[in-house]
Amino acid sequence: MSNLQLIGKKLGMTREFYESGQSVPVTVLKMEKARIINLIEKEKRGYSAIQIGFGNIKASKLSKQMKGFFAKKNTEPRKTLKEIRIENIQDYKEGNEFGVEIFENVKFVDVKSKTIGKGFAGAMKRHNFSGLRASHGVSISHRSHGSTGQRQDPGKVFKNKKMAGHMGDKFRTVQNLELIKKDNENQLLFIKGSIPGSKNSEVTVTKSVKNLKKFTILEKLEAAKKAKNIADKKKK
Repeated sequence: MSNLQLIGKKLGMTREFYESGQSVPVTVLKMEKARIINLIEKEKRGYSAIQIGFGNIKASKLSKQMKGFFAKKNTEPRKTLKEIRIENIQDYKEGNEFGVEIFENVKFVDVKSKTIGKGFAGAMKRHNFSGLRASHGVSISHRSHGSTGQRQDPGKVFKNKKMAGHMGDKFRTVQNLELIKKDNENQLLFIKGSIPGSKNSEVTVTKSVKNLKKFTILEKLEAAKKAKNIADKKKK
């Protein structure tokens, strides 16, 4: 179950309290149950994977080809289809569903979503430039990005030059976010901190790809409690 992922939407932010009184900001995600639509065999495609579907869609919005595809698979239409590469597809069957229970013993997750679009932004906002001086000869160009290119050699502006332009509205992945808690009944995930995107934006959650050895907040609080108990015993 390590490679599996879920798609959901961002509901907003709140906070969780621990017994110690510490409050932790969390983002609440409402996840969709995923259904296995198709099993892809290595002999046919060159790799083995499962195709999963998320979300409901009206049959009237489907093309003839997709209507035929879902009818052949004997399943109700799904809005989004994704492929996940799996080594042993024998562990899965078409029609099986899974939800937030796949994150049962998972402490950290990677979250992918689209950032809020900011439109056309200047260099100071887009790239965190400091701008030009507030006085001493700077004329009506205080927030400009300064020199763009060089002289006749090379005689051009290099690619990827940091300038004003379209900002945001890009897919971004934030890694190693702590999973504070989950609600299996309502298919909710509570993730520490903020994640990219506005409310109701689509979010993809996967188990963290990095092998982390850092402690969760709960583990830190328990370690601090043990240390305090040991110190109190020594005093006695």
